[in-house]
Amino acid sequence: MASFTKGSAKAGTGTSGGGWDKAKHSTGGGGSIMERIKNIELEMSRTQKNKATATHLGSLKAKLCQLRRQLLEPEKSGGGKQPGFEVQKMGDARIGLVGFPSVGKSSMLTALTGVASEAAAYEFTTLTCIPGIIYHNGIRIQLLDLPGIIVGASTGKGRGRQVIATAKSCDIILMVMDPTKDDSQKDLLTKELENIGIRLNKKPPDVTVTKTNGGGLKYNSTVPQPNFDRDQCQSVLSQYKMFNADVVIREEITVDDFIDVIDGNRKYCKCLYVYNKIDMLRVAEVDRLARLPMSIVISVHWKLNLDYLVERVWDEMQVVRIYTKKKGQFPDFSDPIVITPQRGNKTFTVENAVLLLHKSLLDEFKSALVWGSSVKMSPAICGVKHLLQDEDVLQIQKKTQAEKVRATQGKKTGTTVAGTNIKVDAKTLKERKEKTVKS
Repeated sequence: MASFTKGSAKAGTGTSGGGWDKAKHSTGGGGSIMERIKNIELEMSRTQKNKATATHLGSLKAKLCQLRRQLLEPEKSGGGKQPGFEVQKMGDARIGLVGFPSVGKSSMLTALTGVASEAAAYEFTTLTCIPGIIYHNGIRIQLLDLPGIIVGASTGKGRGRQVIATAKSCDIILMVMDPTKDDSQKDLLTKELENIGIRLNKKPPDVTVTKTNGGGLKYNSTVPQPNFDRDQCQSVLSQYKMFNADVVIREEITVDDFIDVIDGNRKYCKCLYVYNKIDMLRVAEVDRLARLPMSIVISVHWKLNLDYLVERVWDEMQVVRIYTKKKGQFPDFSDPIVITPQRGNKTFTVENAVLLLHKSLLDEFKSALVWGSSVKMSPAICGVKHLLQDEDVLQIQKKTQAEKVRATQGKKTGTTVAGTNIKVDAKTLKERKEKTVKS
């Protein structure tokens, strides 16, 4: 009979005891979600990275991703909804201020919007989300002053889960940092945001995964993959219980990129790194920080470079303003439809503009008249897939009642059964007429 004493230990492991201790220290065994996450991270840190262990590491990363998702999105049968910040979405776009405590986020909100946000010389002055509005180029941009986050915020420490979840709803994130403190601020904040599914300054991988009913795994890549292969792909898919799938990869990716595609809940967002308090630095250090990619240096206290910050945010958001026009009237230039890469179906097409205007209009949509730089000749008749550009004018043409009936019942050509949309082959219809004539 097997012994489960505390004195027994498996050779090469740092755990003593038998079955219970082994279950506690295993990556897929018992314990809380946090303990299982720590065990997997420990095993990944102890595993050498080479070609032989790539498949095993890919499987561990997939398990880790699933556990983090369970941690952030608990089951409905558990303790109910998680508390969050109830911030009404106002304006045409949204910006989130993310950073460690006492870096000047509240002062920046006051300087840019005029909203009085409490600021003091001690940390954790802001304990909830405070919104403000920036009026720029005819649109309203909502600016959110989020409470300072700490290391471990992605696991729920210091209300960090609510802060980062609110940041997921933003069109662009401003990562505010204090250059007089440690240089590791950017890496720590990026890690916390990535743990909760926010990818900064990245594009979604060009990968297509189609689940099939049979046939196993069909793996195809149009480019060489030095960091990813078929075995890693199969190992990750098996963790998600996908044993039959068609995978097409059109760019060089890693295991982490493939897991992001499978998980499907990632947020790809632009981020600007804002260094505040530059009035406390030397000119050479300010010049070095200003030359870093996606970085801006400002001083809220002396009101330095705030105008350039607003213009840079406008350029990075890629805002497209579409003005609407009614038939026989002048365009309405006071209230445009605002399209960004984060709104609607994330495209700059006529279809997205119609959806943002009203969802029911797409069912009655026939064509659109477009004036502006996106067409060669104004006005031009365009369909739903036409790409719009900034400050185009759009006039929507609806279907008539006869066109709606024709779209639902088919054309009156004798090739459909009367009163239905059932199509009849022309040859079969001809044979029926001949039989009727003979009889």
